[in-house]
Amino acid sequence: MKRQVTIKDIAYKLGLSTSTVSRALKDHPDISSKTRTAVKELAALLGYRPNRIALNLRSNSTRTIGLIIPEIEHYFFSAIINGIEEIAYKNDYSVMVFQSNESYKREVINTNAVLTNRVDGVLVSFSKETNDFSHFQKLIDNEIPVVFFDRTTEDLPADQVVADDYQGAFQAVNHLIEKGCKRIAHFAAPQHLQIGKSRLAGYHDALLKHNIHFSHELVFLADTFETARKTAHEILRKPNAPDGFFAVNDISAIAIIKAAKELGKRVPEDVKVVGFENSKSAAFSDPELTTVDQFGFELGREACLMLLRRLKEGENTDFQPVRKIIRTKLVVRNST
Repeated sequence: MKRQVTIKDIAYKLGLSTSTVSRALKDHPDISSKTRTAVKELAALLGYRPNRIALNLRSNSTRTIGLIIPEIEHYFFSAIINGIEEIAYKNDYSVMVFQSNESYKREVINTNAVLTNRVDGVLVSFSKETNDFSHFQKLIDNEIPVVFFDRTTEDLPADQVVADDYQGAFQAVNHLIEKGCKRIAHFAAPQHLQIGKSRLAGYHDALLKHNIHFSHELVFLADTFETARKTAHEILRKPNAPDGFFAVNDISAIAIIKAAKELGKRVPEDVKVVGFENSKSAAFSDPELTTVDQFGFELGREACLMLLRRLKEGENTDFQPVRKIIRTKLVVRNST
């Protein structure tokens, strides 16, 4: 393997000191233009590249952002990663991705790894199992800026970027009612998650707006494909089954459509379904799924921009957490 060219090599060939070469490469005014030109021309000829690790250690920065997410395969989170990376790389930062797989224990391990790798800041969407946030407090105590996105907590002094879950849910259920649905079920996320609470609140208030009774019997914890499919099978067999469904995510909505068709029900003639996410699967389902676009790419960009602003500001004794809300949009397709 070819040895990497160093400042010492350039200095030796030109008969200069290493400090003179270093300052010439940085366009220091104390170095003559003739010397600077000679140094840069030889550096280019030899293929010299600065040692980024050494530079980062001197500046007490790794130019690295830690990213902790529940899962990579989920379309929403992959879209967020794309948005984060676009902003990070434009600003000369690398992104170190850690996946919790919805496990609290693994998330704690991820957080310790973030500390060990001396990242400059951390972007976090925590797992469904997480109720104790002390591992994230450890980051804050070490003066590492943290920005929560999608899944957020009020227990920690940290910035937040979220989709407008309440308004998106309200629009979804309002749409179902306007399409003639009288009995609408909600397949919800765990209620200790703010997204679960907000989307349930939007569902609840849309019903009240149209003077439709809210019933806890029509709210089900079903935010995965298997739980949603099983639950839909059970309730669609009952008398007075729902004629509309609002699911907390697209994968649960698609599971409802599948269950309905397996039971001989037509979508949207007998049952109407709305999801939340606007994943690629929504356009490929049969029928195509009406859903709420939560703009994951934009959410990721905003979260990264917020973190970079904090890094640029440095330590601030008057820190006040900022919460940014990304507007959602109802995308109407054939499932309604």
